[in-house]
Amino acid sequence: MSCLPLFLQTAASGDASAAGASTLATFVPFILIILIMYFLMIRPQSKKQKETQKMLDALKKGDKVITIGGIHGTVSSVKENVVVVKVDDSTKIEFNRTAIASVITDKPEQEVASSEKKSLFGKKNSESDVKAEDKKDE
Repeated sequence: MSCLPLFLQTAASGDASAAGASTLATFVPFILIILIMYFLMIRPQSKKQKETQKMLDALKKGDKVITIGGIHGTVSSVKENVVVVKVDDSTKIEFNRTAIASVITDKPEQEVASSEKKSLFGKKNSESDVKAEDKKDE
């Protein structure tokens, strides 16, 4: 079945406002779906790409990195598109700059200890909640 007779019938009836309203009502769900997809999928992905690019631009000698293949090492030298990663005392591997997945940052011991305590539901407790729980345990 074709929708053409429906459009011809509404156009022939002479009620242009009803045809315009039905056309608008047809496109509103599509517009809403596109907006939802933008805010739930496209925008977070572009933010993540910007953060990754910023991290790759900030690479410097001495940074501890993990590659997309899971290799841990220390950056020995940085060239335009190539990063040389020192894996062992005598082993150096050249990687494309885009092959670096993350840079490892060392946390102070206090932050690590407080971040390890979690609630029953897997969410991290705030420091005040952790202190309150410690006082109750004593």
